Amino acid sequence: MATPAEAATDFAEAAEAAELSRSLGRLLPGLETESKLGRRRALEALEHALEEAVRPGVDSAAFQGPWARLLLPRLLRLLTDPAEGCRALAAHLLDLGLRRAARPRDALPRLVPALTARLARPEPARLPPEPCEELRLALVQLLRLAVDLGGAALAPHLDDAVRALRGALLDPFAAVRRESCECAAALARATPEHFHMQSESLIGPLMQTISHQHWKVRVAVIEATGTVIQFGNGSSVDDVLSHFAQRLFDDVPQVRQAVTSVVGGWLLNLRDRYSFFHKLSPLLLSSFSDEMPEVRQTATSLWEKVGLKWQEENEADLKDKLDFASPPPPHYPEHESRPCLGCRELVFRNLSKVLPAVCHDITDWVVGTRVKAAQLLPVLLLHAEDHITQHLEIILRTLQLACNDEEKAVVSSCIRAAELIGTFVNPEVFLKLILAMLKKAPSASGLLILASVIQGCPQNTLQPHLKVIATEMAKEHICQGSENNLYLEHLLLCVQALLSVCREDCRTVSLQLMEVLVTILAVSSAPGLLKKAQNTMDTLAEVEDIPSSQDLYRKHVGALLERLTASHGEWTVHSVQLLKFTVVLTQAGPAVGEALQHVIPTLRTCLQPTTDPHMRLKLFSVLSTMLLRPKDTVDSQGQFHGYLEMVVNDILAPNLQWHAGRTAAAIRTAAVSCLWALTSSDILLAKQVQEAQETLMPQVLATLEDDSQTTRLVSCRIISVFLKNSGDTMEPEKFLRVYPELLKRLDDVSNDVRMAAASALLTWLKCVQNSDGKSAFQSSVQFLYRELLVHLDDPESAIQDTVLEVLKEGSVLFPDVLVRETEAVVHKHRSSAYCEQLLQHMQAMAAAR
Repeated sequence: MATPAEAATDFAEAAEAAELSRSLGRLLPGLETESKLGRRRALEALEHALEEAVRPGVDSAAFQGPWARLLLPRLLRLLTDPAEGCRALAAHLLDLGLRRAARPRDALPRLVPALTARLARPEPARLPPEPCEELRLALVQLLRLAVDLGGAALAPHLDDAVRALRGALLDPFAAVRRESCECAAALARATPEHFHMQSESLIGPLMQTISHQHWKVRVAVIEATGTVIQFGNGSSVDDVLSHFAQRLFDDVPQVRQAVTSVVGGWLLNLRDRYSFFHKLSPLLLSSFSDEMPEVRQTATSLWEKVGLKWQEENEADLKDKLDFASPPPPHYPEHESRPCLGCRELVFRNLSKVLPAVCHDITDWVVGTRVKAAQLLPVLLLHAEDHITQHLEIILRTLQLACNDEEKAVVSSCIRAAELIGTFVNPEVFLKLILAMLKKAPSASGLLILASVIQGCPQNTLQPHLKVIATEMAKEHICQGSENNLYLEHLLLCVQALLSVCREDCRTVSLQLMEVLVTILAVSSAPGLLKKAQNTMDTLAEVEDIPSSQDLYRKHVGALLERLTASHGEWTVHSVQLLKFTVVLTQAGPAVGEALQHVIPTLRTCLQPTTDPHMRLKLFSVLSTMLLRPKDTVDSQGQFHGYLEMVVNDILAPNLQWHAGRTAAAIRTAAVSCLWALTSSDILLAKQVQEAQETLMPQVLATLEDDSQTTRLVSCRIISVFLKNSGDTMEPEKFLRVYPELLKRLDDVSNDVRMAAASALLTWLKCVQNSDGKSAFQSSVQFLYRELLVHLDDPESAIQDTVLEVLKEGSVLFPDVLVRETEAVVHKHRSSAYCEQLLQHMQAMAAAR
């Protein structure tokens, strides 16, 4: 039995409901009129009446009856009204009525099918029955309101609601799609017991919308997908993974943030998440390297929660590892915090499933995919720690390919991954694989990997393997594997990594490291790389506690040249050993003088006329450079005189012989230049010059006829030096052969050669003057006077002046003879002034006597 108060309340509600029914009843006929304007006015009046009915103070229970019996059926029919304005007002009135009704769930059996009829697409390619975008948005909002108010009561109508959402999710209007996503998520949360039976049908439309041009729509789709799968069928994860992975490349950070949050939520709360750890964890871990700090922070926080939750759920299995936790490796990377045990175990246990896919994507043709996969690899290795040993072969093979990538971000991530291998893996293991890889096919990428693993390895761990690494690097198949600058740069990185990590321990392998550096200096053509190599040589000297790199050469030059010259009999101009040999000779400075027992015999063998002519040119150039500074190079120890005979007889003499061809001429020029550098230096005594002159004077006289102006010029200068140092040692016959050849050079096409020849003739005349039996040379001197007087008519004033000075200086020999010769021709000379000067000079000399 109802109490009096309850009875009074029921009576009041009934009276209020009756009054409301009467007031609404007067307006309802207008909804049935054929006039569009009449229906609109009736709806506007009804809107005013409903606003009054839903004002505060009006009992919702009293409103329920008229609403369900009178308004709801008519308003639902008006959703199909031909007039857009009427449909819009009907949707608005339905919204007002649902919010005020005491039992909104009672409206669901009629409301949901009506909304579905207006929103669902008859066919995928056709638009929904409702043509107006704003009205479709209002209808979706009305469906969302029904979901919020109906809750679990919507379960019987789930099929209709899902059909409506499938159409709305593909709506051309972006706002409709966003509202549909929110509605789908709300529907999933409202009907958790039944939603899994229909959830899969929403995945297709959601994935068609996930690439929408509006980023807010993409975010809404991702968040809705997360909720739909969370409360629906977990097997749909496989259908969305590729789409979510693609959204990690989105330009908008909010989209990437949404993917990160949703995937993290799945890893934490998805019912069958254990089946998807190996598929979902790479997506979350990929966000560790996102360019936005917010995304990275979200990913890190979620991943830590995932690891801790998994650790709690599997505490029994992890008991020993928790109770006896292993400390982090002593050489753990700086600026990196070690993940918790749960995170590390999750990665380790799923690494065999994740790693093949990552390694495959690193070599993908799409740049973005390669970059993301490469960034993920070091994250996985940081979690797996020493467990990566069992996967090392596939990782190294992948890194070798990826380090050839043109994208710097890919290479940078691969370098980081290789450094982590050096940190966590025993050097004996990774060296066995890497060195075998380099032995099979030396490559720039392989050397970059080796340099990176060395850089990541701790000193005490690497030290026992130092000699193996340095010795292998110094072998020809690696050290001389390529002349490509990138290859050489990575080879240099290996040396720099060893010096950086091992420091003073490198003293035991400094010879091998020096040989590698010499190879780089010899082969590279890049100025920047040459400078780096030289700086590394200086660093090696510092490690050796030696003042400079030249002192380093002094320490190792003997052993270095012994190894280099072992095969010098087979060298050509293209031989790397030849290039290395020239580098040592030009860079070692005074150390060359300590290794002449290797240098000179090698030069003798390589400078024979039967060897490669281009090689001979190169070596003569190096030899002449050294002979220009003998005290700083070949004669730094004062031992060069012991090899002078070999240089003169076996090196210079054979190459001064005439042979046809331009190359042969160039070699003669180079040989003459070397002889000039030797004879003009201060390392030879007069006796040694005389010995050289006895051997080489015939060849030098022959070179006066050479086609090369440089050869003729230098030959004149060499003859002058020979004459100055000859004294009385030269045989008269040989001595008399000199001046006719020099006289010929006074007719040379080059003024420089003519002046050098005149200077040499003056030296010859001085030699006659100093001779004890100069009278024996009178006829030759008289002939020389006569020929020189002819050249006083030379068109070049410089030649005239030079010849005049020669005659003046030489007049002391036989002045009477010169006077007679001059007077005999003075009237024939165009330039008689020079003859007059000469005669005046002779008269002055006679007066002085």
